[in-house]
Amino acid sequence: MEVTIFILIGIAVFLIILFQLYVRIVPQNEAFVVERLGKYSDTLLSGFHVLIPFFDRVAYKHTLKEQVIDVPMQICITRDNISVEVDGVLYLTVIDPHLASYGVNNYYNAAIQMSQTTMRSVIGKLELDKTFEERETINAEIIGAVDKASSPWGVKINRYEVKNITPPQSIKDAMEKQMRAEREKRALIAESEGEKMAMINKAEGNKLANIAVAEGERQKLINISEGEKQRRINEAAGRAQEILLIANSTAEALRRVGASIVAQGGNEAVALRIAEHYLMEFGKLAKANNTMIIPTNVVDIASIVAVGKSVLKSGEGPAPAPSPPQG
Repeated sequence: MEVTIFILIGIAVFLIILFQLYVRIVPQNEAFVVERLGKYSDTLLSGFHVLIPFFDRVAYKHTLKEQVIDVPMQICITRDNISVEVDGVLYLTVIDPHLASYGVNNYYNAAIQMSQTTMRSVIGKLELDKTFEERETINAEIIGAVDKASSPWGVKINRYEVKNITPPQSIKDAMEKQMRAEREKRALIAESEGEKMAMINKAEGNKLANIAVAEGERQKLINISEGEKQRRINEAAGRAQEILLIANSTAEALRRVGASIVAQGGNEAVALRIAEHYLMEFGKLAKANNTMIIPTNVVDIASIVAVGKSVLKSGEGPAPAPSPPQG
């Protein structure tokens, strides 16, 4: 009875071991490479699989996820003979588990070595200043070279990124001095450009101010001339109006004088008025000159009145002056 129990226990343990060895459950995004009697037999993808005991075995296990490989830092020499330390990150995916198992001994290490050798080759073609500017170019060349070399390995290189480019400390100091000098140069250029623009703006402002002053003076002169023109026009219009009024008044006065003359007693009034003006003008003449000639008939007012009457009657001009009385 005890022997039977030990046999059953042994059979159970044997079956458990066989189950563990020859029954496989492959997880998602993984692949198992199976060999039968030492030769490639099949690639098991995700799911439940049963192997032939004592004939089949799982030789390789691969993940089909994208893998991130840290490429160690290495020393590269640039085109201008400067040693720099460069590292990066490589992203790859296993697309053929069979080639990944038998195409290369260790695709992981092979991808790193290929990335480093390509990196040294690419950096050697660039000068130090360009290595900081051409990161995209460096990444593209490394991806192209490694992806071409990894095709027989069943591996796809997705991308490569340069992490750090570290020059020697002496080069860092020189680059810092250069950048400081460049910043000071740009500052001086910017300051001079600012002063130049300020001077240009000031000159433009003065020019505009002078133009505005000249325009103001011109407008002032125009306004003065327009005012003078209008003043003269107004004065001329006033004088014309004055002359017209004087002429109208004179004409009206003459009409009234004429009407008075033809009226009864008009001749005697006119003659009396002429004599009055004669005496007034003669008096003025006496005041203006120290020496004067006195007519012999200056006191003969009647003769002067007679002359006036004769003028009024004849209308042909003044009558001859009365002859002086004979003494």
